[in-house]
Amino acid sequence: MKKEKKKAAQKDKTSPSAAAIVAQLHTIYADAVSALQADLHAYLEQKEKPSRSLRKAGRYCYPKLTVVWKGVLDEDDEALILNNRHPEVNRAYARFSRPGTYSSSITRPDVFGSYIEEQLELLIRDYGAECSVSLSDQEIPYPYVLDGAGLDLNSVSAIDLSRHFPATELALIGNEVADGIDFIDALGHRPLALFDGLRTDFSLARLRHYTGTPAEHTQSYILLTNYNRYVDVFVAYALEQLKLPDSPYTALSCCGNFTITKETVNPEDIIAASPWRKHQMPAYHLMAEGHKGISLVNIGVGPSNAKNITDHLAVMRPHAWLMIGHCGGLRASQSIGDYVLAHAYLRDDHVMDDVLPIEIPIPPIAEVQQAFHQAAVRITHQDGEDLKKRLRTGTLVTTDDRNWELKYSLSAKRFSQSRAIAIDMESATLAAQGYRFRVPYGTLLCVSDKPLHGELKLPGQANLFYERAIAEHIQIGIETVSILRDFGSKLHSRKLRAFDEPPFR
Repeated sequence: MKKEKKKAAQKDKTSPSAAAIVAQLHTIYADAVSALQADLHAYLEQKEKPSRSLRKAGRYCYPKLTVVWKGVLDEDDEALILNNRHPEVNRAYARFSRPGTYSSSITRPDVFGSYIEEQLELLIRDYGAECSVSLSDQEIPYPYVLDGAGLDLNSVSAIDLSRHFPATELALIGNEVADGIDFIDALGHRPLALFDGLRTDFSLARLRHYTGTPAEHTQSYILLTNYNRYVDVFVAYALEQLKLPDSPYTALSCCGNFTITKETVNPEDIIAASPWRKHQMPAYHLMAEGHKGISLVNIGVGPSNAKNITDHLAVMRPHAWLMIGHCGGLRASQSIGDYVLAHAYLRDDHVMDDVLPIEIPIPPIAEVQQAFHQAAVRITHQDGEDLKKRLRTGTLVTTDDRNWELKYSLSAKRFSQSRAIAIDMESATLAAQGYRFRVPYGTLLCVSDKPLHGELKLPGQANLFYERAIAEHIQIGIETVSILRDFGSKLHSRKLRAFDEPPFR
């Protein structure tokens, strides 16, 4: 008689540990970077062309991480059991959708090593996964190894270098895995992660360009805003935090590519004189051990900006990104300075309709909604009916038309049918991107004007509004992050998982 009890395939006792796997990734990646930099030097200084045979053998290739899960085995006949595969795995990540081989090329183990090790430890522990490292068939593009290499590129053109060295080819970079396209490669492997080495390196470079900060300084909790005054208040808060003897924060990485610590003299003057205006989306990272600090990014105005920055922030695999900015109130009962906690989104942004159709619902993340509300209670010292007078939940409209008021007659019916309470130009895009890239998301906005009710944001009124509202709003955002940290792995909702989800978070 067959036994009813089933168990996962046991881990091979000789299988390397997660830490050993990450160490191998470090070695292969470092060797490839060193080889590429050395050959670039030889070409620039002596016109020595790189060896084609060595390149064909993988001299410049990213490391490849492969993880195999053989499935659940019956104790008697060892037949694969295709149901009840996860009786003890109740999290939204580090889990397999089905037995098989999963692989991805890996970049920057110095940045992502801890993240990779965490995922592997869970897969090895709970599934008996077998892990190995080899060379991938993806070469590291030379632009990604130039920093710190001491190369003089003035004597050669990019076209010339591309003839002899791997260059960035956009045809090989995309979001196909995140969007559910091309799941199986030529070897029959499924993707291990949402982003491979090429896609990740592309975004790391873009983040540095747009934010004016090293991408690796990005923290796991991200506040996104659409007004520069929020940056001023956040920076002031960060500097105060660094002065505290028991502060969990270690430094403030600033737009302009410099870092402030508690030992920095006159940090306010240094920040004020920094070239932050050169960067499209200035970022400031209040850093803590394990990337548990807070990043604030001023993404500017518009859904295109919102999609752009989150396309790249997604590769950092943050625990959450939260929108805290301004909106127009649509209800007569609202007042300037009230808060809007979005629990649904009406997407009139149009920048993602081809990759995420508007009929796809974008669900609220319960943990984020609760954290926002709890933070508002703590910071405003209001609760119950008193808080309800200032904080309203409902549908938020995101539009790509800054002058939507001029065609209100065309939008009024749709706004009313959706029960919309506020309108902005970024939040639904950010939520849709969080849904798309499996990053928990949420929105708490502050009503800055009520254009439908004759309350326009005029210059004098704006200054008074900013002074009163921004400091409190930022404090609510920061307190929300503190609450989300306590959720731990529960923050990553299973409602964001697709049918055929890569194992890595």
